[in-house]
Amino acid sequence: MQTRRWFLSRSVAGMVGTAGLCLGVSGDETLPNHEGTEPQDRVPDGSASKGMITTRTDQAIQRGLLWLNARRDRDGSFGTGQYRGNVAISSLAAMAMMCAGNQPNRGPYGRLILDSLRYVLSKEQQGGYIVQPNSGHGPMYGHGFATLFLSEVYGMVHDPQLRDEVREKLHRAVKLILTSQKNNRQGAWRYSPGTQDADLSVTICQIMALRSARNSGILIPKSAVDRCTNYVKACQDRMEGWFRYQKQGGGGGGAPGFARTAAGVCALNAAGIYNSPEVKAGLNFLLRNKPGNGFGRPDIHYFYGHYYAVQAMWTAGGTYWHEWYPAIRDELLSRQNPDGSWIDQICGHYAMAMACIILQVPNNFLPILQK
Repeated sequence: MQTRRWFLSRSVAGMVGTAGLCLGVSGDETLPNHEGTEPQDRVPDGSASKGMITTRTDQAIQRGLLWLNARRDRDGSFGTGQYRGNVAISSLAAMAMMCAGNQPNRGPYGRLILDSLRYVLSKEQQGGYIVQPNSGHGPMYGHGFATLFLSEVYGMVHDPQLRDEVREKLHRAVKLILTSQKNNRQGAWRYSPGTQDADLSVTICQIMALRSARNSGILIPKSAVDRCTNYVKACQDRMEGWFRYQKQGGGGGGAPGFARTAAGVCALNAAGIYNSPEVKAGLNFLLRNKPGNGFGRPDIHYFYGHYYAVQAMWTAGGTYWHEWYPAIRDELLSRQNPDGSWIDQICGHYAMAMACIILQVPNNFLPILQK
């Protein structure tokens, strides 16, 4: 496996061409530690990863990546059944490989990432909308994850022609997200561009994509971040810390509340907010429902919730992270099937990608984790 230093040096080198673009988000806050007494770095240092990925965990990850690699479609896409060719699942699968240190055409799974990248690029529709035709429910989910993938991979693309294509389509994809928000009366996002209502689940996909794009040098207006932040905060129950599905309802603290709260905290982190009453309340709600103590039933929200929860805890660092990661790691290891797979109610490829990303967060290879 490549070292993190090598990986980051190659990624940063690919971003040099974006120098000079104005960033629309002001400096990020610093984080308090778990007790709230001292500030700490925005990203955990190397000690936060030490010993986290055990030998058993590494073996589980390798089996999972092999399983995914053996089941990709010829066109580089992932997804089964009604989700076949889904751009979100294809993007997540490629990012799962990137979490292991692979880059387009580099590393054991470099060809898979390259093929998936070309597939996602091929699905751009008019106006920069990245979605496969007849995608059904929630195409903006797909667009958000696809935009995140393009932003994350952009600095790693070494072929000049392909890099230019990624840059052009990434800019159009970001513009679509911003235009959709501008036309939304609530300042957030819903299932399709141009709709007037909004929900937290789609919104987290878009703000994380915008944060990743901002990291790679694309202008993101501060006004867009502020409108999103206001919407996310308005979704929170201030007494208990969990987040509603929408400002007007969809609340409760069960399994869906766990997933929404993880998404809400990550949305605020993506907007550059790490130390606020909303973040602290959300983190504490999640801790009360950590693996082995709360949200453990593998329903349709399981992988979605834990995908965001592990990122929220990684960003929080300290006790949050050291309590959380071993718990979700051991739970996932106990649920892996003998053939290396994980399953859920959406599709096997989705579960596999999410599980592999969650387990590999300590590698810290994805740029979005290096805020």
